[in-house]
Amino acid sequence: MDRRVHIIIKGKVQGIFFRAAIEEQAKKVKIKGWVKNTGDDVEILAEGKNESIQDLLEFCIIGPKGAKVTGVDIDELAYTGEFEEFTRE
Repeated sequence: MDRRVHIIIKGKVQGIFFRAAIEEQAKKVKIKGWVKNTGDDVEILAEGKNESIQDLLEFCIIGPKGAKVTGVDIDELAYTGEFEEFTRE
């Protein structure tokens, strides 16, 4: 089953290569979409197989070394298949 999620990660997530770590994890599990900084948070729009999205969500909760994630907001959206790859903005 394909899945699309919009994720906002809150906490100490700036200046520690969080976006790069998300991009690496997303590509590893074959997710398409994007990641970007938004103010103090990190925002992700991701599409992929349910298992791959679940792997990404588990990574988001912990984050890379140096991160202190205090919250993860997840919105389920309708899958569109619009992305060719995963990018970091």
